[in-house]
Amino acid sequence: MKQSLYLAIKYLTFYKFRTLVLVFCVGLILFLPIGLERLISESEEQMLLRANATPLIVGSKGGSTELVINTLYFEQDKVEPSSLGDVGKLNRTGLGYGIPILSVFKARGFPIVGTDLDYFSFRNLELQYGRNLQYVGECVLGSNVANELNLKVGDDLVSSPENFIDLAGVYPLKMKIVGVLMAANSPDDNGVFTDLKTNWIIMGLGHGHQDLQKVEDPTLVLQRDSAKVTASSKVFMYNEINDKNAGSFHFHGDMDTYPLSAIIFVPNDVKASTILRGRFESQELMGQIAVPTIVVDNLLQTIFRIKKIFNMVFILVGIATLIIISLIVLLTLRLRKDELFTMFTIGSSKNKTAEIIGFELVIMIFFSCCISFLLYQITGFFIQDFIQHFII
Repeated sequence: MKQSLYLAIKYLTFYKFRTLVLVFCVGLILFLPIGLERLISESEEQMLLRANATPLIVGSKGGSTELVINTLYFEQDKVEPSSLGDVGKLNRTGLGYGIPILSVFKARGFPIVGTDLDYFSFRNLELQYGRNLQYVGECVLGSNVANELNLKVGDDLVSSPENFIDLAGVYPLKMKIVGVLMAANSPDDNGVFTDLKTNWIIMGLGHGHQDLQKVEDPTLVLQRDSAKVTASSKVFMYNEINDKNAGSFHFHGDMDTYPLSAIIFVPNDVKASTILRGRFESQELMGQIAVPTIVVDNLLQTIFRIKKIFNMVFILVGIATLIIISLIVLLTLRLRKDELFTMFTIGSSKNKTAEIIGFELVIMIFFSCCISFLLYQITGFFIQDFIQHFII
């Protein structure tokens, strides 16, 4: 048997390229069904884990899927904005408390998430470096953002004026990084967290500029009276909030009408959750209320149907591959007839010849399984990307 194994190894190493091609092809075929199974299973687990940890999501009427995905994963699809006043209405019901979410803008490809400090305790997010949000114009980074952009506490990050709310006056804001979160293995690792006012300043709903009472250039003022001063478009608008100009930033209009993407509502108990959902159903409260677990589960059902189709395809491809490998073995035996004849001539039996060829197949299958296992392990590093690109 040792001699047969030795001859099999020598034969496979002599034909390196052909052996590598066969091993890789078989390994890939073995990996595809189990790899897809792992991607979908772990994606389901992560998505349901995030959904189960979020009791209720409230927003304006529209697509519940877009509302939930935007709130859970900060995928900035178009959703109808609700308002800050809705948070107050929900809190006054006494059934729980609301956490505002405003996910509209990005900074160097990562979503900027406007919220309040309740969000960090709700998601059990802890700081690795620095401190939490205290002032307008500050931001706290998720661990992936800090690592990929090579940013630390004390650095600056500029917002990108890309949003679905077409408001005049949107301009980049230079934000001061005051903290970096510990890795949570969730979408929060990819977030740039600010307070709501910082997001509204990026929108143009709030701004800071020169003190118009002190300017000497007459072209900067359109009208001046005892009650107010009307500025011209030449007034310099600050794009950074610091100690010197923080006092000049202000907002116009009723802040309760300012937009939010959604509201995470944390009910006191199951009864409170049921009562609140009933009030939305009866239109006592306007808008829509979504249960993330139900929405995500419906989304996953569609994915499972696609998965079944893929599994059938993989089975057919596997059968075709086995047929091709069998054909290759038969053709190889024909090409090796002179070699086999020589082996018979020097006294090798048919069983010994079959043993050598069997060892060749076993060795190739073994290394194919190794490649499949390696790919399977690598798959675990791409679960989050798989969710974002192929599921959400």
